[in-house]
Amino acid sequence: MTSRRPPAGTPGLALPEPAGQAQRPLADRMRPATLDEVVGQDGVTGPGTPLRRALEAGRPYSMVLWGPPGCGKTTLARLVAQYVDADFHALSAVLGGIAEVRAATAQAAEAFARGRRSVLFVDEVHRFNKAQQDAFLPHIENGTVVFVGATTENPSFELNSALLSRCRVHVLKPVPAMAMVAALRRALEDPQRGLGDRAWRVDDEVLLQIAQAADGDLRRALTVLEISAELAGTADRFDADLLAQVLADRGRRFDKGGDAFYDQISALHKSVRSSDPDAALYWLARMLDGGADPAYLARRLVRMASEDIGLADPRALALALDAWDGFERLGAPEGELMLAQCAVYLAVAAKSNAVYAGWNAARAQVQAHGSLAVPLHLRNAPTRLMKSLGHGRGYRYDHDFDEGVAPGQQCLPDELLGQVFYQPVERGLEAKILQKLSELRARRKGGD
Repeated sequence: MTSRRPPAGTPGLALPEPAGQAQRPLADRMRPATLDEVVGQDGVTGPGTPLRRALEAGRPYSMVLWGPPGCGKTTLARLVAQYVDADFHALSAVLGGIAEVRAATAQAAEAFARGRRSVLFVDEVHRFNKAQQDAFLPHIENGTVVFVGATTENPSFELNSALLSRCRVHVLKPVPAMAMVAALRRALEDPQRGLGDRAWRVDDEVLLQIAQAADGDLRRALTVLEISAELAGTADRFDADLLAQVLADRGRRFDKGGDAFYDQISALHKSVRSSDPDAALYWLARMLDGGADPAYLARRLVRMASEDIGLADPRALALALDAWDGFERLGAPEGELMLAQCAVYLAVAAKSNAVYAGWNAARAQVQAHGSLAVPLHLRNAPTRLMKSLGHGRGYRYDHDFDEGVAPGQQCLPDELLGQVFYQPVERGLEAKILQKLSELRARRKGGD
């Protein structure tokens, strides 16, 4: 569909009603007809934004729209074509391949030769491999198409740098609940595209309940609204029990392999590190609710016990392993309580990353210095030849000395003499370890 952008000052632009309008889902019928109808994306489409100024001036540019499902990526791509009076071509990277890309760009090239611009919209563009993404480059470069890619994944990781360098990335947010309520109300009252064939008596509290259940996905909210209206029959309002039935088992927004997953596990780990048990419980609950593998969460809790608590409280590691084992024995939902108990303990435990930092420092020295020789006095000497070569000569058995430490005995290679990797902090058990280690290090340096 192609239509011109609204003239300045026009409050709205009615889209021509296609055939089969009544059979189209409500979410499709209610797609915004102008930028003013777009809800929840003021930072991208609001007055004075770069995208809005470009479209109102008739100067579109290639872009990547990054955001969660139902935030308006497809709608915005259609509005780009509409505002600049361009042909609109849509591809899905899930269903199409290089053949579909070539066919679409060929059509765009023919239109370009006739003086027509084309917007090429590629949904789920991150599913295209590097070679497929490269196929767009010459057509973007010579202006044959205005490329609009939509992705739910971080473009920095999923799109190649050549494509990104030719596009501007716009980040779309989950639609806020109150903005969603306004969109739902519009759908109830619109007689042409929405459900305005009767005078609906639906309170904003009910619409807010739908919006909150939709979890930022406006398409989902409109679908729930449509199903509720159908189940309401001839009634003009939604019964609470009816709405509860429609909303049953509708999961929160979560992607087991995408940015939402890694953002949430990052939030859980950092909440534990920040000694915030309330936040740790919340993010653990969010991930379990969203379908994260409990075994993965148990492994991460073990990692936190070692990385962020370490020897400040050695019991944390044992408790994390016990929680993992307990969950394996009980399963969900009973075993989830053990993971929650572990998360709270880790959050309130004394913190130290001294072992973690020391381990990384030691690994860095291995990488920097390669295979340094073991000091002769530390080498094994099981044969006469080895003994004659000096292996084991001068080694002093620590148990023969006071405090169990042989004064002056060197254990690091000569090149690393004096290096300190493990530096305990003055928290938890490590405060005592620090005191003891300071005495041991002083005695070892003392010589005979």
